[in-house]
Parts: sequence; structure tokens; C-alpha cells
Amino acid sequence: MKILVIGGSGLIGSKVVTRLRALGHEAISASPSSGVNTMTGEGLDAAVAGVDTVLDLSNSPSFADKDVLEFFETTGRNIAAAEVKAGVKHHVALSVVGTDRLPDSGYLRAKVAQEALIRESGVPYTIVRSTQFFEFLNGIVQASAKGESVHLSTGNMQPIASEDVADAMTAATLAAPVNGIIEIGGPDKIRMADLVQRFLTAIEDPRQTIADAKALYFGTVLEPDSLVPGPGAKLGKIDFDTWFKQSDFAKA
Repeated sequence: MKILVIGGSGLIGSKVVTRLRALGHEAISASPSSGVNTMTGEGLDAAVAGVDTVLDLSNSPSFADKDVLEFFETTGRNIAAAEVKAGVKHHVALSVVGTDRLPDSGYLRAKVAQEALIRESGVPYTIVRSTQFFEFLNGIVQASAKGESVHLSTGNMQPIASEDVADAMTAATLAAPVNGIIEIGGPDKIRMADLVQRFLTAIEDPRQTIADAKALYFGTVLEPDSLVPGPGAKLGKIDFDTWFKQSDFAKA
């Protein structure tokens, strides 16, 4: 199978490309550095020509509300037009669990717009909504830090390791289109504040977390299970301790 992986040099994309090639598929990594720019459309038609499946793992370089919406709307339209022209048989995209439950988040509003464009394109599709990656914990800390403490939501999360995400995206890419949504998550459900405290302790960071039901998570207040996948979600096997032992934080 010939597969175009948009964002193929990123955290998930690079792992998926390696997996697909090991299984004998022709996986082509596409990004601006390889001459494929989904925002401008440069190189996109040529990259999609002759491709069976397109896997979109791209992300906006800016998370400002206006910028991220423009990114996902523009790239979504450009990719869909190229796929229709080339007769692509399957479009696979990575999205976020809770996307349609948190309208106050500019990033998630943009993902809702991206998902709508995928559904309306006419190309058979699979949308995989994932929970937050363990690899993003440090970013959550930086976004929520206030002096010597870290203010975090009391909402739950079910974080997943990037290796498990890559496995799930590989499987979805090689399967038939579901023309719907698949949810994936990690093996354990935990309060965000508790998990981040565990992470801070593991990296020997003296800061303490403060659990606050009204604390914003990237611009939005969380309900208890806003970020938790529903029944039937496909769960990864890598828990926090296993992930941490293999992470760069443990090697530092």
C-alpha cells in the first residue's frame, strides 16, 4: 500500500512511518521540509498522486485561536481537494478526545472544524481521537505554573504514550475506513493535578500542584470527564511508570 504521512517527521509521524515501512508498505513522509506545504498547497498534488491512503498528523505551529483555526481550515480544504483529484481511498486523521465537549478552547474549536471538513469531503475516512500524550506533561506544567506552584484542573485525564498512539494510528491506516470516530486512551484514569504532581516528583521538581476545579486547561474549564474517552475506546498498555522509565526525563 502507498501511504502519504503528512507530518511524517513529527513525534507520532516518524514512529508510524517506521512501522508502516517495517510492514512492507510504501510510506512517504511529507512536511514543508520535504517540499509539501499543506497551508499553501505547494507540492501537495504531486505528493498525493497515486496514493491509496493519506494519514494527516500535522499540527499548527501556533496555538493562538485565530492561527490554529486558519491552519486546520486551510490545510483541511487543501488536503481534501488534492485527495478528491487523486482518487484517494482513505483519509485518516488524528484528533483529540473531548473535541466536541469543550467549545471554549480555541484549539478544540479548530479541531471540530477540521473534523467537519473531513466528513464533508466525500473521501472515506477514519478520525482517531486520542487523549493527551504523556510526552506533553512538561508542557502542561509550563502552561499552568504560577511561581512555585502549578495550578491544575481537578478534571480527570487518561494519558497515553506516543508509542501506543503510533500503534493505533498504524492500525487505523491499514484498516478499512470506518467513516466515523475511534477513541484511544491510556490504561489509567487519574486526576490531572495528581498525575502532574507524580510527574514533578519523578523529575525532582520541588514545585507543588494546586488542584482547582476552576483552573483553565488551555483556555477552558474541565468537567470531571471532559478529557476521558467513552465506552469502547481502545486503550494502550503503557502506564506512567513504564513510560517514564523509557523517557528522556529519566535519562536526564
